[in-house]
Amino acid sequence: MSKALYNLYLTRPQHRFCWFPKEQSNGFIYAKVFGGFAKIRSSIPDLVAISRILNATLVIPEFQESTRSKGISSKFKSFSYLYNEEQFITFLKNDVIIAKSLPESLMERRRRNEIPTFKPTSSASLNFYIEEILPKLKKSKVIGLIIADGGALQSILPLSMAEIQRLRCRVAFHALQFRPEIQTLGRRMVHKLRALGQPFLAFHPGLLRETLAYNGCAELFQDVHTELIQHQRSQMIKEGILKDELNVDSHLRREKGLCPIMPEEVGILLRVMGYPAKTIIYLAGSELFGGQRALIPLRSMFINTLDRTSLCSEKELSDLVGPETPLPVNSFRPPPTKSEKELKEEWKKAGPRPRPLPPPPGRPIYQHEKEGWYAWITETPTEPDPSPMDLRMKAHRLLWDALDYIVSLEADAFFPGFNNDGSGWPDFSSLVMGHRLYETASFRTYRPDRKVVAELFNTTRENLYHPKHNWTILVQEHLNKSLTEEGLIRQSLLSKPAMFLSHPFPECSCRIASTKATNHVKGENGQVLYGGEDICPKWMQHANDAGKLEKEGVKSQDEGLADYESNDFVDESESDKNGSKTSQTPLWDQDEEMDPND
Repeated sequence: MSKALYNLYLTRPQHRFCWFPKEQSNGFIYAKVFGGFAKIRSSIPDLVAISRILNATLVIPEFQESTRSKGISSKFKSFSYLYNEEQFITFLKNDVIIAKSLPESLMERRRRNEIPTFKPTSSASLNFYIEEILPKLKKSKVIGLIIADGGALQSILPLSMAEIQRLRCRVAFHALQFRPEIQTLGRRMVHKLRALGQPFLAFHPGLLRETLAYNGCAELFQDVHTELIQHQRSQMIKEGILKDELNVDSHLRREKGLCPIMPEEVGILLRVMGYPAKTIIYLAGSELFGGQRALIPLRSMFINTLDRTSLCSEKELSDLVGPETPLPVNSFRPPPTKSEKELKEEWKKAGPRPRPLPPPPGRPIYQHEKEGWYAWITETPTEPDPSPMDLRMKAHRLLWDALDYIVSLEADAFFPGFNNDGSGWPDFSSLVMGHRLYETASFRTYRPDRKVVAELFNTTRENLYHPKHNWTILVQEHLNKSLTEEGLIRQSLLSKPAMFLSHPFPECSCRIASTKATNHVKGENGQVLYGGEDICPKWMQHANDAGKLEKEGVKSQDEGLADYESNDFVDESESDKNGSKTSQTPLWDQDEEMDPND
């Protein structure tokens, strides 16, 4: 089925009762969204859905990571720093009423903190909004929502609310378009990768300090990184975010699948799957906790490991950011030096003799020791407030993640390092995997089970670079299964209860009558998590049949992709007796040692 028809199904009303926003709404919803790229992108569809349920006018949400206080360019507002505001309003005009700002009278009330404000969780139910929020909205005509969990509405809704789920997809996959400058640069990056003449794989390590601390993965790192993770974990326990012990066995957590697959391990898995050293790997993600040191083994195995700085010039990135106000002059001041006269005066006032010898001259205090991003650990138990540069960099990360999101969607293969981490927060990889499933389901998207991967690595920990042949077969079987329906079902069971956009099926899809219905997979509450797609409407099936006739004799997308991948991803020296290549052939034999510098 063509992508155009697929999108048309989502945007065209499917039921007898077609809902349109009423001219007279119950009031305004003003929202502040906290968090990074993933939390923002998963929160906005919830806000639109809530506005429709409550028949309210949604004011363009404000992103706290990109407010003017962070020093972003004055040419952008908070929302428009990342997304196309006009596209957002226009596309949803038949679903909800969207305003750019509150009326002046309500704005005054907001400045005086006279409007009721709520902080819903990502699991907030429909009853919460109907019974608690709606009466106050009708009375006050405006409410404020603070979204901090990456969502404001439960992921799985009753079957009767299927149209609301489709609305979420319309928002996430159609209405939320990045501003033109981001889209242009993102497409340029994809074009540069395609110009290299072979498919490319996108890899998101998922090494974020927040999620690492939540899951207790400190011991997988070294030195100051361990201390930083433990400090963050301690703060989470104090704030009630985490109900667990501070000191936990990170290696035991890893065996349970609660810690990431490290970049070195991902490199080994990809080599086992038959990806040659020349494979182009794009590193996605604006934040990499552990620094470039964590990527050294991966870069040694795959020499064509690229990121946005490899594909974009400094000017292109600075143009994307826009003109910004200059930051304050460096405020670092070394301790004042004392004159010889002052030192003598201090010596005279030191008290009766015998006096101790004066201390030796103080060692000079270097700037990097006081202003390094980790220097506070040795001096204070509390983390200092973010500097102006820290705040600005947080805003910039939204743009870098947007570029990486565009590239990851277009990649021929995608490999997540740390998704479904158990925290309940949305993550970059899950969003990409859900979007790829919606738009490019035929492309390779690996969905590894970290628990199984940890068990596999434990059996060959001493022989990582020359594993036995049986071990490579087990790895290939697991990763190939993750590409199939089995991987999809596991993904839906793990991620959909926490984030609808990670697996937007069956609500945002349909099947043609001639295809076999997939098996239903239900969650603990009996609601369908996988399978059960409705049959596509007749108008859509007729259009699909017409499209097939036009493309008769032309290779399908799946066939073309399979040939494309087998010719480029697999080394030419690896073939069977008949000369046919297979993507499951490992790059080294049982007795052959793989050089990590290859």
